[in-house]
Amino acid sequence: MTSETSPALDPTLFADGPARDARFTVAARWAECANFPDGHPLRGIEFLHRQMNEEVDSLECSAANLRDFPDAPWELRLSLARQCADEARHAAMFRHLFELRGGHVGQYPVLNFQYRIVAHIPSLVGRLAIQNRSFEAGGLDAITSGIEHARRQGDDQLVELFEAQRADEISHVRFANEWINASTRQNPRSVLEIGSALAGASKAFHQVMGPEGTEGASYPADGAARREAGFSDAEVGLAVQLQTNAAGASPADTLRRG
Repeated sequence: MTSETSPALDPTLFADGPARDARFTVAARWAECANFPDGHPLRGIEFLHRQMNEEVDSLECSAANLRDFPDAPWELRLSLARQCADEARHAAMFRHLFELRGGHVGQYPVLNFQYRIVAHIPSLVGRLAIQNRSFEAGGLDAITSGIEHARRQGDDQLVELFEAQRADEISHVRFANEWINASTRQNPRSVLEIGSALAGASKAFHQVMGPEGTEGASYPADGAARREAGFSDAEVGLAVQLQTNAAGASPADTLRRG
């Protein structure tokens, strides 16, 4: 396993990476991954491997929230525990399809930037603003585009996987939206904590991805999913505008401008 330490990354913006066994090569930056171009025969299967690891990252983020904030309200902790179960199921789904199509675990480098960014944030409201309300909300847009592409390709297995994932992710964004909204009403300091989390996450995201990893990485906003996940019409409209005018913005950038 390679180290995630890189002189290109500011260590003050990241937590230590999660553990991975000897099968995995762990990259620090997007440019160190196997980034096959459109049309490459390995692009699709590498995506399944990368997504499998990202789902594990999401599981580890939610588990870290349970570990680090034991005094959080019971209802929120229950939602986080359910999210852990959902993310574990997603990882298993992606692994199953990946192996079904001839891949083996550890075949490609993995990137643990989500965990390293989220686990570094000191407040729970800040973590939920980045992981659930930002990364996962942006993921809803990507999943919808993925469903449309898979349907055009006649890939019914991937369509079924994405549809199941989308339903779960909507619930993850929704409970975070509800809790964040309640927190900011009850404790104005939460707004400052969210702002601090957004500033740090945006810097960290761009260090990991670089211009090569963000160029053109934008999907049309899934307004229906975002509304179902608890975003207001104004927030959905802003997401549509930003994703139309600013392709390549990070999820943290989109939320910061909201």
